[in-house]
Amino acid sequence: MLVKTYSSALFGIDATTITIEVNSAIGINFFLVGLPDNAVKESHQRIKAALSNNNFHFPGKEITVNMAPADVRKEGSLYDLPIAIGILAVSNQVNVDMLENYQLIGELSLDGMLKPMKGVLAVAIHAKKEGYQGILVPKANAQEASMVEGLEVVGVESLPEVVDFLNGSKTISAMKKTDTVKEIHWDTYDSDFSDVKGQEVVKRAFEIAASGGHNIILIGPPGSGKSMLAKRLPGILPPMGMDEALETTKIHSVAGKMKKHNGILSTRPFRKPHHTISDIGLIGGGSYPQPGEISLAHNGVLFLDELPEYKRTVLEVLRQPLEDRVVNISRARFSLEFPASFMLVAAMNPCPCGYFNHPHKACACPSGMVQKYMNRISGPLLDRIDLQIEVTPVAFDELNQKILSESSDNIRTRVTKTREIQRLRYHQKESIHTNAQMGSGDVSAYCGLQEDTIKLLKEAMKRLGLSARAYNRILKVARTIADMEQSENIRTEHVSEAIQYRTLDRLNWTIN
Repeated sequence: MLVKTYSSALFGIDATTITIEVNSAIGINFFLVGLPDNAVKESHQRIKAALSNNNFHFPGKEITVNMAPADVRKEGSLYDLPIAIGILAVSNQVNVDMLENYQLIGELSLDGMLKPMKGVLAVAIHAKKEGYQGILVPKANAQEASMVEGLEVVGVESLPEVVDFLNGSKTISAMKKTDTVKEIHWDTYDSDFSDVKGQEVVKRAFEIAASGGHNIILIGPPGSGKSMLAKRLPGILPPMGMDEALETTKIHSVAGKMKKHNGILSTRPFRKPHHTISDIGLIGGGSYPQPGEISLAHNGVLFLDELPEYKRTVLEVLRQPLEDRVVNISRARFSLEFPASFMLVAAMNPCPCGYFNHPHKACACPSGMVQKYMNRISGPLLDRIDLQIEVTPVAFDELNQKILSESSDNIRTRVTKTREIQRLRYHQKESIHTNAQMGSGDVSAYCGLQEDTIKLLKEAMKRLGLSARAYNRILKVARTIADMEQSENIRTEHVSEAIQYRTLDRLNWTIN
């Protein structure tokens, strides 16, 4: 007798249908074929114990389990449930009538309880796309899977509960998307800009960066507030739409980063990897490729603190994702693409001792050390960072003031209005959503300057020693500043302010 159940294999952040064929014949052997990894092979012992502990019997026949397509590697323990149900169905302990309508995923414990899995949202999206009526998932994952509209999501806690449902002896209400959405607290951030004392210039730069999607680097001595400011950036970005939230949740679910009580990510991600991270840890990959930190920061913020302390090879892998906003992972037999549309916020000390250009403390670094320290960051990487801000220590009087600064909510309101202007401007361009994403041709089309403004920019580049790569960056930032003021034309004051945000391009900045 032959029975088929259905599940899915994760392939990057997407899923593909796996058909699990269970055949019984004369004999006493158990065969599991179809390119399974060790975790899948070990399912035999887990299933036998789960069946025995729940008063089901393992058939005393030769059982062959084939996982098709056979050339796709199967990994993980999510196949425990569909294999177990297939074995029960082939031995007439489960009704087969409903099996073709549902996909099943779940790891079995020895007592028959179902453990939560990763990648459930990707599986649910694929099941809906493939036309399945529903999906049976561990109850802990039901909220996440229910975000897919039009798919019957049945959350189950144990193997006997699944058997009762398939046999029609128990009715389980499907979890609905509307119920899940009601429980979500959208955009709740712990940190707020109202807590930041002083640093008005830096806060202005952060608002510009958020408004135009620009990358930003902060240079300043220890304790000047670089990390504190960076943590507050997600709170002033526009609220995530449902499509963004689903896409972000899908990545985190595949990576196993979802918290148990969360059905969907309701806040923009903020990722802060340590400077000892490897290039694979940052960009993603491995034998069975997983999303890296830059993909986990998709639709959010990637914060690299102490930027020069990262390995040079690690920083260099950022260059392509910053331009293309995707990561391509290539292997001998396949290639994957992970989304990586994030805002980069980097922070660094100006020198090894940390006190170069400090208003009160003298720099202890020997001559030429500042330039050597800065050279750890390549020009091509700096070329992709639009705003370069020097952060100075906050004076005591500002720290001691009782008046709260402007809240993140107020700033986000303005940022959202500015983003709407850009959305309307680029609505016909599929690859551009913010000013930071403009190419050279787009800069020429949307960043025209009047004669007096051109003279100012030319003089500034000559006097301040600004590099040629700073030209387009200045125009992009100036376009954002103009949008913030709802100005159709880029005026002289917009370019003048944008020039001030090119600290590292000044020839005399690193002289010590």
